[in-house]
Amino acid sequence: MKNSQKRKPKLKKPPILFAKTQRIVRAIADETDGTFLTYWNSAGGSVCHNDVMGFYEVLQRIGHQDKLHLFIKSDGGDGTASLRIVNLLRRYAGKLVAQLPLECASAATMVALGADEIEMGPLAFLTAVDTSITHDLSPMDVHNRRVSVSQDELNRVVKLWHEGTVADNAKNPYSDLFPHVHPLVIGAVDRSSSLSVKLCTEILGFHMSDKAAAETISVHLNSAYPAHDYPIVLQEARRVGLNVKDLDPKLNQMLLDLHGLYSEMGQSAVTDFDERNYHNNEILNIIESVGIQVHYQTDKDWHYRTEERRWVPLNDESSWRKVEKIGTKTLSSVIHIR
Repeated sequence: MKNSQKRKPKLKKPPILFAKTQRIVRAIADETDGTFLTYWNSAGGSVCHNDVMGFYEVLQRIGHQDKLHLFIKSDGGDGTASLRIVNLLRRYAGKLVAQLPLECASAATMVALGADEIEMGPLAFLTAVDTSITHDLSPMDVHNRRVSVSQDELNRVVKLWHEGTVADNAKNPYSDLFPHVHPLVIGAVDRSSSLSVKLCTEILGFHMSDKAAAETISVHLNSAYPAHDYPIVLQEARRVGLNVKDLDPKLNQMLLDLHGLYSEMGQSAVTDFDERNYHNNEILNIIESVGIQVHYQTDKDWHYRTEERRWVPLNDESSWRKVEKIGTKTLSSVIHIR
């Protein structure tokens, strides 16, 4: 009877490469003239408010520093969380230097704006910071999920409408737009766009005394690009008015090596039970300095509700995990953040 019962497969778990990452972190720290700190997001991770507590856990360990070098690799996330992260970092660092070997997009670009100096490698890029939101009343996609709507998209629709409408027969385009995009979504997107400019201006204000220049940069990053993911490479970043320099080739390679280890830690860790149930154990965000690493690990089941055509989480035990070196011992623990 027992042999006939179907056993659940063993859960896949990502590797915790603390010993290997620490060797590179310490080597990079020896190459810089300040304290080294990392902020890495996997493809499934993002800049979020919980990251502030993750940073706080590490910054409490290292204490206030005259100069802090911050390695950033992220596809973006919540801009308001970026402001909180920069505010915290500036409380612990007299001078902040952002080191970018790869993508530093959207909300991560906002974090980089909080640095006195930005160092970019050959593969590095920033992006526009125009905000798109997923509202409770946003349109649904083919998978029955809410889609994000941006101010730039709405502005372009209205612009094209006016350009293609004969003046004598012109009418308000919103009368035809409202059946597809709820009026409250349009209002929320407009408000969010104003928020992006405000956030960038506030973040630049941590090290720029010229408020007019800070606002000019903020407006440019929010509205001057035809795509949200337009890559702003080093040359363009200088034209925008940012204090950008080339990243030292040796440091760039060491950061790419560290990224390789983080990518191994952040690999897909999905265990399929059947066509409607699976478990996800992926590591999403990593923050690390000499002697300490904190990372956010997903640990939950997903179930597909056929009648609702959507996936819902179950048995969620996701949490921040801390690994630290104390003397000769390596200790692991769970950080409880709500």
